[in-house]
Amino acid sequence: MEVRAVGLVYDLNNLQLLRKSSYSGEGWGLTPNGHQLFMSDGTSPVDQLNEPEFVEGRIFANVWHSNLVAQISPQTGTVVGWIDLSGILSPVYRFEPGAVLNGIAYDSLHKRLFVTARLWPSIFEIRLTPEGSR
Repeated sequence: MEVRAVGLVYDLNNLQLLRKSSYSGEGWGLTPNGHQLFMSDGTSPVDQLNEPEFVEGRIFANVWHSNLVAQISPQTGTVVGWIDLSGILSPVYRFEPGAVLNGIAYDSLHKRLFVTARLWPSIFEIRLTPEGSR
């Protein structure tokens, strides 16, 4: 059975409906770049991409039930890098099967990146460094 969903766009100032668009499939997250919305439905370029966030010209999205975050080019839709967050959370907190990475937020004003998850006791601020440097 095909799932049909409707996206609604409202005016921020007066909440008037501006437009509707429909799509098939599931919605696993939306992220804006200031002019466009990028949506994940859990499929390609990597299966189960979730919770996208626009960060400095790239889309970051976690891979559901993993410790990986894909860095995706919004121009091509291809994965251009990976962030491996293995070890960020103590194994003590991983006793629940649903305690998996599931949230990315970016503070563009202060250039801070945060990650968290369902059933995690904390939110983590992470800093990305060029590969090979610490």
